[in-house]
This record gives sequence, structure tokens and C-alpha cells, in this order.
Amino acid sequence: MATIQLTAQNFEEIASSAKVMLIDFWASWCGPCRSFAPTFEKVSERFPDIVFAKVDTEAEQALAGSFNIMSIPTLMVVREQFVLYSQAGALPESALVDLIEQALRIDMELLRRETETSLNGTDASATRA
Repeated sequence: MATIQLTAQNFEEIASSAKVMLIDFWASWCGPCRSFAPTFEKVSERFPDIVFAKVDTEAEQALAGSFNIMSIPTLMVVREQFVLYSQAGALPESALVDLIEQALRIDMELLRRETETSLNGTDASATRA
């Protein structure tokens, strides 16, 4: 699947329907962002059931701000509306594939139960998107 442009207008629709979504927060003036773009696109072809989305932080400042993006590129992995990973910096292809495979192995039912328990008691280990 090709990458899609994520905007404030289409975010809710895409996020609510995607089981797994990788979001690349980037800007055209950012060298590391431009270097990471071909890797992100290439890996998207290996995982056709995953939504690979890009947020242009210049055009979508409010959307980037809602995720507290402080530096770019920032990669975020969202599964079933849980943010599983959010880190600034570009990843090499092998690390990106490994990250995706780890995200796919997470027991989401267990994560939901642990999050519910944490929200009712202490702090949550994962946040909802």
C-alpha cells in the first residue's frame, strides 16, 4: 500500500478504521525526513494491511501539536487506537520492519486489560490515540 497524507480533516476516519497505523511526522525542509521517506515507502509495500501515513508538520501544525511532536522526523505506531511507539529519528529499513513485527505480536487484549487496571489504579503504560 502506498503511503497516504494524514490531515486534520481525514485523521478521525483513517485512525478509527485502521487496525495498525504507522505515522511519519515530517517536513519538506528536514534532511533526515527526506532520507527516511524512501524507507518508509518501501516498507509500506511489505505490509499491505497496515496504514502508512505521513503528516506534513508544516501544513498540519495543529495535528502535529495534538501529538506533542517536538522534533522531526518522528515515527509513531498506533494499533487499535493505542500509541505503542513514538520516537524522533529515522530508522533503517531492518529496524523499521522489526518494530512493525514487534507491534503485530503484542497481545492487544492483555494491553487493554492492563491499561484499564492502570487507569483505575496507577499510571498507564500505553496511551490511546
